[in-house]
Amino acid sequence: MVNTSKQSIINVEGMTCAACAVRIEKGLKKVEGVLDANVNLASEKAKVTYDPDQVSMAEVERKIDSLGYRVPREKVDLEITGMTCAVCATRIEKGLNKLEGVTDARVNLALETATVKYSPHQIAVKDILDRVEAIGYKATPKGDRTQNPTDQRREADSQKGKLFFAILLSAPLLWTMVSHFEWTSFIWLPDLFMNPWVQLALATPVQFVVGKQFYVGAFKALRNGSANMDVLVALGTSAAYFYSVYLSLRSLVVPSEGMAELYFETSAILITLILLGKWFEARAKGRSSEAIKKLMGLQAKNATVIRDGQERTVPVEEVRVGDLVLVKPGEKVPVDGEVVEGRSAVDESMLTGESIPVDKAAGDTVTGATLNKNGSLRIRATKVGRDTVLAQIIQVVEEAQGSKAPIQRMADKVSGIFVPIVVGIAFVTFLIWYLAVAPGDVAAALENMIAVLVIACPCALGLATPTSIMAGSGRSAEAGILFKSGEHLESAHRIDTVVLDKTGTVTTGEPELTDVVSYQTDENAFLQLVGAAEKESEHPLAQAIVEGIREKGLPLADADRFEAIPGYGIRADVNGRAVLIGTRRLLTEHQIAIDNALASMERLESEGKTAMLVAVDGMLAGIVAVADTMKDTSKEAVARLKAIGLRVIMVTGDNERTAKSVAKQAGIDHVIAEVLPEGKVNEIKRLQAEGHKVAMVGDGINDAPALVAADIGMAIGTGTDVAVEAADITLMRGDLNSIADAFQMSKRTIRNIKQNLFWAFSYNTMGIPIAAAGFLAPWLAGAAMAFSSVSVVLNALRLQRVKL
Repeated sequence: MVNTSKQSIINVEGMTCAACAVRIEKGLKKVEGVLDANVNLASEKAKVTYDPDQVSMAEVERKIDSLGYRVPREKVDLEITGMTCAVCATRIEKGLNKLEGVTDARVNLALETATVKYSPHQIAVKDILDRVEAIGYKATPKGDRTQNPTDQRREADSQKGKLFFAILLSAPLLWTMVSHFEWTSFIWLPDLFMNPWVQLALATPVQFVVGKQFYVGAFKALRNGSANMDVLVALGTSAAYFYSVYLSLRSLVVPSEGMAELYFETSAILITLILLGKWFEARAKGRSSEAIKKLMGLQAKNATVIRDGQERTVPVEEVRVGDLVLVKPGEKVPVDGEVVEGRSAVDESMLTGESIPVDKAAGDTVTGATLNKNGSLRIRATKVGRDTVLAQIIQVVEEAQGSKAPIQRMADKVSGIFVPIVVGIAFVTFLIWYLAVAPGDVAAALENMIAVLVIACPCALGLATPTSIMAGSGRSAEAGILFKSGEHLESAHRIDTVVLDKTGTVTTGEPELTDVVSYQTDENAFLQLVGAAEKESEHPLAQAIVEGIREKGLPLADADRFEAIPGYGIRADVNGRAVLIGTRRLLTEHQIAIDNALASMERLESEGKTAMLVAVDGMLAGIVAVADTMKDTSKEAVARLKAIGLRVIMVTGDNERTAKSVAKQAGIDHVIAEVLPEGKVNEIKRLQAEGHKVAMVGDGINDAPALVAADIGMAIGTGTDVAVEAADITLMRGDLNSIADAFQMSKRTIRNIKQNLFWAFSYNTMGIPIAAAGFLAPWLAGAAMAFSSVSVVLNALRLQRVKL
């Protein structure tokens, strides 16, 4: 028996001791198909012996991930040239996924791109590029200078030149064809055009010069054991062309039979129509990526940097972190940074949607691509290049447009087997016509076979989903809604329950100190202790307290020790005194009597304020209260969510009275209060266990676990980076109306995809029998095939006009 086992060495990250290595070994040995596994803790490598017929390396790596460790992977985005239909994309995808070391490969026909995730210790980018070339296409890393816009324009101009050349030569042949119809008998036709050798001279350059790309594509596909649109076009046009050549030569050998009807015009016009359809399709697809172009157009081209005391204008790509950048009135802020000198108002509408400029002074942050309105600013660059907010937005949109929605899997499976089936149907059509319908009539049989081959090209099927995803995610991005992938764009419309965090989501997240109740004789001393303790906290409520105390002109010392207790409050030592600030539960757990404060607490909470108890040296010292104002749009947004049938729940770590007061103002009926960060996750899981599809909306670090646990996590983009990173959808504008807009866009995109798929499937299922029955001339089949692809793309482009 032949030994088919293979060995592979995998890098493993996250191991801390020998027990980790043993755990990975045991886990891998339980995987069916893994024959042996040895893990080296020192080198952080796993040597795996496995049977490739039973298990793939991708499954082995997923097992390591599931054990709590990580196999380092990288991702490369490729631009693919040479694809003509859905079969091409499917073939490249399958070929790449079979490569050892490739964990996931997805090809987007509409964008002509591929995203490949791979293990760098097993395979290099060059191996991936070589594999694509071996399959019969060309791939270049995205952003590579060898594949720049100039090259793409040159290629587009070449295609347009071929199209006009084909039209020039096909026009006389179309003239001859039209003149054959009874209703066009009045049209004058030069005798020269009826000469078979003139027709041969006109058709040959179209067939072999303009149509060379179809022969090359068909050869590469067949060489790799597959079939695509090129195979159908090459078969159909070659049959018409060579049959006409045969009849022309036969007329020379047997002049008495006269000249039979020729089909040179069929092959030439088919090729011309297909090129025309591809040209229209390319123009339409270009419009579907307008969102990316608009986002890129927001970026400043140059920046004025101050180096060695001199102002220098440099391309924005040359700005480095730490550079001092001068931004004059009317100029765009070139990079993300912090204002170090100057005052001005900055228009941030491209980011937040707010038309009112925001005042900026020393210490404030500014974002690249925003517009400086009236004063000069000097900023210190903190993020440049790919790290800027705008670059990250562009990256998210590109990844979403290049991703594959689950609904596309069905289309991919169908397109993978479609062409061989069509070739079989065309062959059967020829036999039925030649043997039964029109016995011995090769011309009729051939014409209907060609019509079947051409009408069945699965171009529309391959474009149905990706063009809608591109248009939908692009339009969403323009409205400040960033879907991280096509999967999330598709699944968002299934949500039936929306869980909203309170602070920073329903409210502005900018609370103010409103009330101080001191049980000590010196209120200022009390406030100084509170301020010194809260100064170390990053919580918005703590910052509001500190800001309010500073506005009273009180100096604040530094805490000797500080500890945040998530969901409860803080503990700190200030000037030798123990300070405890937080909830009833926190003080109760520390055996501090709070009965004297309960009445005041309830009064403040009933007013919608967040009240916190303060204890000093184990004794109740007072109460501080803050109020967080409602966002102007929260009530309207909640009403919209209810109107589209969604259940809205507010969850917060705040006390129940305050939470209910805020919820009542916003029109929210269901409130879950006094919940710790892990409690939010439990609430999400409880709702999911009841059968609900849940979206979580939040903006803070403590929301990140719940965002991950939810079916769809939505992060308010004005919140923390951690929340944005954990979410599936980022709402850049911080307006809760964006939640309803996101669901609306998801529903419209899915409806658009279903329309496209219905049209594509219906077109083929209806077109093939009509062509086989002899009711469709080959040139009409070619025109219909071209129209089907263009119509699918144009239907997807309707999403760009959706009002949000």
